[in-house]
Amino acid sequence: MKNKGLFSLFVLLLALNSCVLKTEDKADVTSSEELETTITRFDRPDASILKGVHIPSDKEYFYTSGLVADVINPNVEAGTYERYGNTYQQSISTLEKIKATLKEADFEMKDVFFLRVYLAPNQEGEVDWQAWFDAYGEYFNNDENPNKVARSTIAVYALANPDLLIEIEAVAAK
Repeated sequence: MKNKGLFSLFVLLLALNSCVLKTEDKADVTSSEELETTITRFDRPDASILKGVHIPSDKEYFYTSGLVADVINPNVEAGTYERYGNTYQQSISTLEKIKATLKEADFEMKDVFFLRVYLAPNQEGEVDWQAWFDAYGEYFNNDENPNKVARSTIAVYALANPDLLIEIEAVAAK
């Protein structure tokens, strides 16, 4: 009889322990659900870009193709900066094109969470990183749009059109 009583006590303790575990699991699910409703940006306070971004599964996404600058002067000969502009001018043109493309899909620049940027060397063989960084700063991580993005900036040998110095892909979520 003593063994039966100990066994019953053991089963009762096990059942109570299971209830506690279930309550803790439920609390974890609630926290997880709360996290799943908010886009989480993992900041790098010392940089103008993020370490990463978590996008919950209930968010709507928009991807652009690789976009490039518009011709600013079609009357000049190909192969000159006057046709598309320098790296800074092309960066601004491309960011404006991204802004317009996002608007068509009912997104905004503040919804952008990732950029992939391809920079090609100019006619002197130099990649103008600073021109791109300056243009980026006019659209992100500023007073008008404090949003930082996760970003990859890659130097490439050339783009499809040798007059082009930058191509940008954007990903947005809301």
